[in-house]
Amino acid sequence: MFGMGLPEIGVILVVALLVFGPEKLPEIAKQAGGFVRTLRQMAENAKNDLGREMGQDFSDLNLRDLDPREIVRKNFLDDDTTPSPTREQRILRPGETPPYDPEST
Repeated sequence: MFGMGLPEIGVILVVALLVFGPEKLPEIAKQAGGFVRTLRQMAENAKNDLGREMGQDFSDLNLRDLDPREIVRKNFLDDDTTPSPTREQRILRPGETPPYDPEST
């Protein structure tokens, strides 16, 4: 969960127990659960409103695809199976001038 293992969660629980005490800890956990539930409902409502406003054209739109990190991951970091077109490279013979492209300068 969130990149944390069992030892990290245990340390957080022990610190929370020391800071808030055993009497208030269940109440705080209940409030945190309610906050997360409310946040999820708000996100779901926003997603539904956005889908209704955008219409049928964007019904299959996944909001995760709009995340800039996902765009970079899909377009730049994934290994593409199709080879990109490259020029044929060859070794120049002694005294041969390298190719020159006048439009590139």
